[in-house]
Amino acid sequence: MNKQTTTNTSKWSKFRHLFKRQEIPAKTILLQEGHISRTMFFVEKGCLRTWVNNDGKEITTQFFFEGDKVASIESFRTNQPSLYSIESLEPCILQTISQQDFQNILEDFPEIKEEMQEHLFRRLLQSQKTFYSYLKNNPQQRYQELIEEYPHIVQRIPQHYIASYLGITSVSLSRIRNRR
Repeated sequence: MNKQTTTNTSKWSKFRHLFKRQEIPAKTILLQEGHISRTMFFVEKGCLRTWVNNDGKEITTQFFFEGDKVASIESFRTNQPSLYSIESLEPCILQTISQQDFQNILEDFPEIKEEMQEHLFRRLLQSQKTFYSYLKNNPQQRYQELIEEYPHIVQRIPQHYIASYLGITSVSLSRIRNRR
């Protein structure tokens, strides 16, 4: 555990009584697109993904692993329907906190609010980077970026989800991988 993780864990430990531990099997929908997000998930073990439905086709938008915080933050903060679903890809151990308890923490503890703002800023930067990569790079370049920046994704995530994330078919991803 690095110093940053230790510091964050100690900040959150005083709120342990507000969290519920949940063991979730793989392929469990935690939030359905179009529903309002009322829970924040802290991934203790396992992997989650976010995805959107495009005419019956699932398009993966992000992956989350141990130590990550996940919610449809837009829905969580505004009480508007979520733009995407959240699903477990592996059996997971999650720490969950309700929307109301989370809001109370943010109001009462400025250091936690600041940490969350930094977290959201990093997520925004990552989303922008991914968006511009889709505009500028071909699938092979996007796959190369993924391998270089997030090798754990390629090691842990099934190929069809990676293909969806890259905006290509599994067959195209196989061809790209075979060229390497």
